[in-house]
Amino acid sequence: MPKFQINRRRFLTSASLGLSGIMLSGCDAFDSQLGVGDGLRSFLEGANDLTYRAQRLLAGRDALAPEFTEADIRQPQRPNGITAPDDDTYKGLLANNFADWRLEVSGLVEKPLSLTREQLMNMPSRTQITRHDCVEGWSCIAKWTGTPLSLVLDQAVVKPQARYVMFHCLDTIERSLSGDIKYYGTIDLIDARHPQTILAYGLNGKPLPVENGAPLRVRVERQLGYKMPKYLYKIELVDGFANVGGGRGGYWEDNGYDWYGGI
Repeated sequence: MPKFQINRRRFLTSASLGLSGIMLSGCDAFDSQLGVGDGLRSFLEGANDLTYRAQRLLAGRDALAPEFTEADIRQPQRPNGITAPDDDTYKGLLANNFADWRLEVSGLVEKPLSLTREQLMNMPSRTQITRHDCVEGWSCIAKWTGTPLSLVLDQAVVKPQARYVMFHCLDTIERSLSGDIKYYGTIDLIDARHPQTILAYGLNGKPLPVENGAPLRVRVERQLGYKMPKYLYKIELVDGFANVGGGRGGYWEDNGYDWYGGI
């Protein structure tokens, strides 16, 4: 495993998380009141900007994450975070085997979409055997099959002012008196159009299981696991995310993780 990757994990967990006195997993829910301070947050944002620019400069915008062989798959894909959403909407969709589920594509697009799982599966697909790297420190190799996100974006015709893809999910990551918070995340259009960025509906030759994000999850293979939302139901093209959630582009980013999460 590259030294850079190990050091980055240690930095994320010890700097942004360890100071709070607990291991705040990038995959598991935690008490949102245990946040990071403004000074540390600013420091992390500077480090994030550095790794974002360094990866783009050194690896290139189209560089591929390592891919493996069937022989490298030695265990089932380890579930992470929420593994069975406790949401009535999700439970209703699951009960009908997601026949009523739709992937909505909206925002800064010329042609908003509402796609069934069958429609996605009938589009050209990509299968890749890659390593999932979690900020907790574990990794797991698995085979993912799905629709390249770029094909969906092309079908929706992205408007020129769009800069980011925002993923909206069905799983409630946090409950409070002020309302439930659903998981969400963002990537830029460069990573969205990367050849290995797919909307995965298959895992290790079988339909994507609930514990791994059924009916659809995102795979962004050059980034850490928290950048790959599960239980996806809507994609929104936006020109910024300052007015969404905590304004930092994702649930975990709002709670102290860096936005890019590259490896």
